[in-house]
Amino acid sequence: MQTEKVVNHIVNWLKEYAENSKMNGFVIGISGGIDSAVTSTLCAMTGFPLHCVEMPIHQSPNQVTRGKEHIAQLKERFPKVTDACVDLTPVFESFKEQTPQVKDDHLLNLSLANTRARLRMTTLYYFAGLNRLLVAGTGNKVEDFGVGFFTKYGDGGVDLSPIADLLKSEVYQIGEFINVPASILKAAPTDGLFGDSRTDEDQIGASYDELEWAMKMQDEGKISSDFNNREKEVFDIYIRLNSINQHKMIPIPVCSIPLKLKL
Repeated sequence: MQTEKVVNHIVNWLKEYAENSKMNGFVIGISGGIDSAVTSTLCAMTGFPLHCVEMPIHQSPNQVTRGKEHIAQLKERFPKVTDACVDLTPVFESFKEQTPQVKDDHLLNLSLANTRARLRMTTLYYFAGLNRLLVAGTGNKVEDFGVGFFTKYGDGGVDLSPIADLLKSEVYQIGEFINVPASILKAAPTDGLFGDSRTDEDQIGASYDELEWAMKMQDEGKISSDFNNREKEVFDIYIRLNSINQHKMIPIPVCSIPLKLKL
């Protein structure tokens, strides 16, 4: 990958989008992970105002530390970066008190994890509305179009997606090139939605390198029977997630009414 040219391309794309939309700049949620670090840096490089928002909900201390380190670095490097911290833990707990709890722990935990992401989306759009900012998405190609590893109307609820055509490995290349803090580059990817130490790999059952391989194999027309052992296991994981999460990747279905029924 021609890293410098890709960086310049994304920065110029962001600048043109902001200018054409007549908006003042960007707002982004900072998680302490590589995707939000790269996306926020690219947004800051446009010269437009960037508002970084931390939104902890029972968050792991190391994620908070990485996020704060990154924001501090951004503010040193770029004059138009501002930040805010909105502790959503009380909001999340209040929501839980007002909603029915079910006996199925798996479904409950998954629903609450998605609720965290949607509370954060609502918060970002609050700041966006106050300051006429664009909500920048942080999803990469493997997450957004491979396995659908995001929350619909949560971290998937954005105005534009600067890195959604980049594989995870490419995001890391860019992160190193644009001087994302080493602590973030070395950290295991995690969505931080369950309030524990589980990583993305723990949840998915495969690493991003493995998922990128499976994505390439699918593009080449390979099928499960072409592989054995771990490769087959990874390919099956990818295909299963790609299939069940298509509802996140395709446009919302619209019921088209025949014209004759409207006459």
